[in-house]
Amino acid sequence: MLLYPAVAAGGFRRYATYGTATAAGVFTNTVFGFIVAYTYIALWDERPGLGGYDQAQALTFVWVSQSLLAAGALIGGGFQEELQERVRTGDIAVDLYRPADLQLWWLAADLGRAGFQLLGRGVVPLVAGALAFPLALPADAVRWLLFLVSVVLALVVSFAVRYLLGLAAFWLMDGSGVNMMATVVSILFSGMLLPLTVFPGGFGEVVRLLPWSAMLQVPMDVLLGVHAGAGSAAAALGFQAAWAAVLLAAGRLVQSAATRRVVVQGG
Repeated sequence: MLLYPAVAAGGFRRYATYGTATAAGVFTNTVFGFIVAYTYIALWDERPGLGGYDQAQALTFVWVSQSLLAAGALIGGGFQEELQERVRTGDIAVDLYRPADLQLWWLAADLGRAGFQLLGRGVVPLVAGALAFPLALPADAVRWLLFLVSVVLALVVSFAVRYLLGLAAFWLMDGSGVNMMATVVSILFSGMLLPLTVFPGGFGEVVRLLPWSAMLQVPMDVLLGVHAGAGSAAAALGFQAAWAAVLLAAGRLVQSAATRRVVVQGG
């Protein structure tokens, strides 16, 4: 079992070597955070209490979302492109011969990547936002702990979705199209563009039940105290855990089907 922590540590070190890319990502997240923050200010000035948040909570949603964006690979940048490329070239055969579980290997590596992105690209934008705007960050240590647990579950759900995308290459060979579609869905239904509580009626109820809401909307609501109380917090974390279990199990089934039809191109 020491193998997978070592793989996670390797994933952390791998992304830590890309200093220039990390700095560029920090700059991009910070600038984009300011753009979205001022858009939210204008929107909440016109519609106070929109989505059940006051303006400070809405601004907190913006900046904490920016700190989670790269870690959750909500607009790409995760492992799925590499997995798809290994399927296309046939290098996946080497992975299948390793004395390690394929899904756990990629999960460990992706959690290591996410851990670095949380620190490398998450801290500076959040600090910048806290200095420039009045944020509603909680003072309660228990809520921060619940938020951390929720973030870990969000990362697992995100991995499970992207693992299915990676495995799609066994049938599609080129994953660029499905990756693009997945990015659009993630932007719309995770809460990255607007909190999902803004969406009205039945449509809003449906999107809040989809797995993408477990990647961002649920952790943000845990942090902002929407799920106050032990029962509500447990229900929110249980929702994330249920989606993680379902999607990981689906990944197992698809992996089993995929490995029966490995195609090695180019000899």
